[in-house]
Amino acid sequence: MKSGDLEILKSGDLNKIKIILDDFNKKYENLFEFTEFNVDDKWKKIWISLFTLLREPKNSAIYLEVLTSIRILTRDKNNLNSITLQKDLEILLNIADLGPNNVTNMRKSYSDETIIASLKCICNLVFQNTECQKLCLKNSATDGILRRVRSPTAHHHEIEFFDMKLLFLITALEQQTRQKVKDDLNGLTYLTEWLDVKVKETKSDKQSELINEILKVLFNITANNNSTDENVTLHNRLIIVLRNILFSYADMDSEKNILVVSNTVNLLTNMPTSSLSELLIREEKCNQNEKAYEGQCVKSLEVLIEHLKICLKSADKEKLAPMLSVLVKCVRCNSTMRHYIRSVILPPLTHVNERPEVGNDLRNHLCRFLTSVDTIIRDLSAELLFVCCKENVARMVKHTGYGNAAGLLASKGVLDGRKKENTEYSSDSEDSDTEEYKRVAHNINPILGCYESPRKNPMEGMTEEQKEYEAMKLANLMDQLYRQGIVQPCRINEDGKPEPLEHILQLQEELPKQQNQNKNKS
Repeated sequence: MKSGDLEILKSGDLNKIKIILDDFNKKYENLFEFTEFNVDDKWKKIWISLFTLLREPKNSAIYLEVLTSIRILTRDKNNLNSITLQKDLEILLNIADLGPNNVTNMRKSYSDETIIASLKCICNLVFQNTECQKLCLKNSATDGILRRVRSPTAHHHEIEFFDMKLLFLITALEQQTRQKVKDDLNGLTYLTEWLDVKVKETKSDKQSELINEILKVLFNITANNNSTDENVTLHNRLIIVLRNILFSYADMDSEKNILVVSNTVNLLTNMPTSSLSELLIREEKCNQNEKAYEGQCVKSLEVLIEHLKICLKSADKEKLAPMLSVLVKCVRCNSTMRHYIRSVILPPLTHVNERPEVGNDLRNHLCRFLTSVDTIIRDLSAELLFVCCKENVARMVKHTGYGNAAGLLASKGVLDGRKKENTEYSSDSEDSDTEEYKRVAHNINPILGCYESPRKNPMEGMTEEQKEYEAMKLANLMDQLYRQGIVQPCRINEDGKPEPLEHILQLQEELPKQQNQNKNKS
């Protein structure tokens, strides 16, 4: 834009101004590098001229073109940080019908297209500028959006979409707004009911996009939940709506459906464990194509398990961690959830010739994660498997192998296999060993967790002196590894956790103690 064009913007001739703006918008539609605008304060001069036009209601006929130009300029973070934006933001909020003077029953002053254009500008400002983020703590942005949410009047899809996009940005980038939206403006209640309405409407790509944005806002405002009775009621209501979403978006052939389920899973991670029982409904309410288990419809759990498989296939750790977290909450929620998830993840053992971490079944994937360097995925996988096994060490070792489970057992203080009193689970056994397992059970290597062919005893035929010699040679080799810092010998302390030894020969002292403990156990 030349200096002569800037003069035209000040002229008041709307026809000429529209031509200038149309040319500007077409030329810079995809502009993200603003070096040429840094000469002679060109960016700032254009910005001031555009907002001067917005301040005059008589220019409303060209507001759409003006807002399009402003949206292009809002991509320049450096220049935005060099000016004061409070008054400019207020103008945009008023045009978007989010200003303090706008009310629900007031007829919109501007077209849907103009409102949408203004919302896009506000989204860019909030995303790019910390001043605008903080201004949203005090201005009418969140109030206006919630006012529109609870309005019975239908709005243009893109107005609803960018309302939620803006509310997501505000609550994501300025954490203090979360409490305001959730409690002061009753956002959790209004957004939950609005989400329920949207889920029941005819499915479309646009509808899915809006549902995703609502889910993301709800995720922000439910982070660090309080456990008051009132909130429990609200959470239960929200989970019922989330269950309906899982039912509606169960078809995982669509990328958009997968994204909706993914955002639903993210939101479920914020919900109290006890409330997740609302994911189940009574068997009599099941449709013919929905699976019943122990008198409950478990379709929502089927969808979650299917989503877990998709996360594993894509190796998307950002989606995998929330998915595992939700399943851990589910298996801790009630016995029906635990029984069903266990039946899928840890079915009766049949492939006993392969190590637990070998293969593509869910158990194989989770067992591989037990030794992963990603501590979050490792710990969530371990917790899921352990709770599915009713926190029973022997059952855990049976399904995963002692080597894979050692890290979890050490952290739980049960590395030596000791039992801890746990009244959380019923006493009935869930093990039903297959014929394949029973046939080779005596040759299952508990360390590896699979069948191992009998081997010849390497000490067969040795004299006692030879055995002692080999034992000392092994001790010396271990001592060398210890001194070089390659290994750290440990013993199991009274808490059932590994404790470093000061010298390798202390292992010799521990052996009689462990043998006595084993005799006492038997």
